[in-house]
Amino acid sequence: MLTALLQRHHADFGPVLPLDLNGPAVARLDFSAHNPRLATADLRDTAAFGQLVDAELALHNATIGVGGYLENRVIYRRSPHFGPGAVEEPRSLHLGVDVWTAAGVPVLTPLPATVHSLADNDNFGDYGPTVILQHELESTVFYSLYGHLSRQEWRVLRVGQTIEKGEAFATVGPFPENGDWPPHLHFQLIADMDGRMGDFPGVARPSERAIWAELCPDPNLVLQSRWLD
Repeated sequence: MLTALLQRHHADFGPVLPLDLNGPAVARLDFSAHNPRLATADLRDTAAFGQLVDAELALHNATIGVGGYLENRVIYRRSPHFGPGAVEEPRSLHLGVDVWTAAGVPVLTPLPATVHSLADNDNFGDYGPTVILQHELESTVFYSLYGHLSRQEWRVLRVGQTIEKGEAFATVGPFPENGDWPPHLHFQLIADMDGRMGDFPGVARPSERAIWAELCPDPNLVLQSRWLD
């Protein structure tokens, strides 16, 4: 099981961002229905959404926001990309961790990696420029996904390219090129790509939580932020 493997190697991971995710400038942000400030927010307006993120950070005297793993979020109602609720169960269960920070912050690989696949998933509310890296520990292959990147560095990456642990390979992207979101990194772990290339669900139906939680274990096994415990 990938979770047990990652737990055994907890001391081997480098940072995913050159930020102190355990410091006092970090706050856990809530984008579920439990946050009453989301009820009146215009989430389709990305600039207004960005102001909401800034306000949430200010409430906590923070400059970096983290959170989201297995959070049942209301913010995906902003985009039809996540499914019409009147016809079928919409996707609202977040499978990664988001780190809300400034555009331009470098993104690093926490382990030696090979570029598995790339795509510019440019639907409104989608990942935007996306990188999926392949890793191996104890002969077990697994993957990490990085969404909402800048196109500038993303354009020069190539499938099969090797990246050393701690090497910067991308940056957090600005909107609208990042899928039209306030700047943040979506970081996700994946046990099996199931033939997918350059894209992988980052949001699932809540009724399928157990299936997706096993396929996509907690990214904080790598990030190791006390704010996500």
